[in-house]
Amino acid sequence: MFDYKAAFGNAVDQVRAEGRYRVFADLKRVRGQFPRAVWRRDDGTEQDVVVWCSNDYLGMGQHPEVLTAMQAEIDSVGAGAGGTRNISGTTRSAVDLEAELAAWHHKEAALLFTSGYVANEATLTTLQRIMPGLIIFSDSLNHASMIAGIRNGGCERHIYQHNDLEHLEALLAAAPADAPKLIAFESVYSMDGDIADLAGTIALAKKYGALTYLDEVHAVGLYGDAGAGIAERDGVLDQIDIIECTLGKAIGVMGGYIAADALIIDAVRSWAAGFIFTTSLPPALTAGALASVRHLKAHPELRAAHQARAQALKERFLAAGIPVMPSESHIVPVHVGNPVHCKMISDMLLEEHGIYVQPINYPTVPKGTERLRFTPSPNHDDGMMDALVTAMDKLWTHCNVARLPAVA
Repeated sequence: MFDYKAAFGNAVDQVRAEGRYRVFADLKRVRGQFPRAVWRRDDGTEQDVVVWCSNDYLGMGQHPEVLTAMQAEIDSVGAGAGGTRNISGTTRSAVDLEAELAAWHHKEAALLFTSGYVANEATLTTLQRIMPGLIIFSDSLNHASMIAGIRNGGCERHIYQHNDLEHLEALLAAAPADAPKLIAFESVYSMDGDIADLAGTIALAKKYGALTYLDEVHAVGLYGDAGAGIAERDGVLDQIDIIECTLGKAIGVMGGYIAADALIIDAVRSWAAGFIFTTSLPPALTAGALASVRHLKAHPELRAAHQARAQALKERFLAAGIPVMPSESHIVPVHVGNPVHCKMISDMLLEEHGIYVQPINYPTVPKGTERLRFTPSPNHDDGMMDALVTAMDKLWTHCNVARLPAVA
C-alpha cells in the first residue's frame, strides 16, 4: 500500500532541509495598544512584544470606531450572514459597504468576496470564462492569488518582466490585434515595496485595446487624498477598468472586493464560483469595514503619519549600516540573503528583544533574497524604533550578516 504518512513527512522534511520551515508565533493583540501584543511561548509563559510586520498598516483593526460598529452590528443582527448571498439574501451593511467602496474608487459598482485572495482568483478565472480567447499579460511579481486565477482560467497568458513596460509592449504588439486582452498588475508590490507605472501601463492598454486589472491591496487606505490607493494618488482612477482590493490590511478587518463599471460587476457576480458558492462575510465584518473606510476617507493625516514613520525607519537603518532594500513605498525590507540566518535573526529578535518580525523566505521571495519585512505604522514611536535599530545592529554583528556602509 502507498505510504501516505511518509509522503506528507517527506514534504515537511524538504521544507525543513531548505531552512524555510515556518513557525507561527502565538500572539494575542492587546485592544487599544497596537502594535503591542503578548507572545505565548511553548512552555506557556508570556512576554510582551512589539509587532513590526503587521499588514494592519494603520492599526484600524483596533480603532474604537471600527470596534463600536462591529459590536453594534452583532447586537442588532447577530453573528452570521446566514449563507451565500444567492440563497440566503444579503445584509444591509454589505450593500452599504459595496456602495461606499464603489464611490471611493470612482466606479459604478463593487462586489465583496471573503478575502482578497478569493477576489483575485475568482475574478481572473471568471473573466476568462466570460471572454473566451482572452490573452492575459501578467507582471512577473504578481501575487499568488493572481497567478492562480490566471492559470485556472486556462487561456493564453504572457508574463512580462517586473515593471518593464518595454517588455510588456513587445508582448502586446505580438498578440493578435482583434483578440481580447487584459493587463494584470499591482500598484505597490509588497515584498520589495516598489510601485508600478500606472499611467504608462494604462497608455499601453489603450494603444493595444486591453483592459486593465489593478491589485491595490497594499495601497488602499494608504495613498491618495481620500485613501483610495495609488490610482487615486496618480489621478488615473477613471482609467483603470477593474480594481481589486482587500479589507484585511489598512482597512483592518477581513474580506476582499472588486470595483468596476456596473456591467462588469454584474457579469462577475453572475458567473464567479468563488462568489456564488461561498458563505458571505458576516455582518459584523462588513459593518466594521464600512466604519473604517469612512474614517480613512476623512483622515488624510493618518496617511501622512504613516509615510513619515516608514521614512524615519529607513533612515535609522541606513545610519546603522543595516542593508535596507530600496523601497519607494511604506514597505521597509531588510536584506539577509540566507533562509537560516533570516529565521535565526527573527527568532533572536523575538526571544531576546521582544520584537516580532517574521522571516520572508522562498517561495514568497526568490531564493537568495530572503529578508525581514518591516511595516511601521503611525503607532510605532521613536522609542520603539530606537529599540529595534539597537537590536538589529547587535544581531547583525553577532550573526555576521553583510552590512551597508553607514550613512552619516
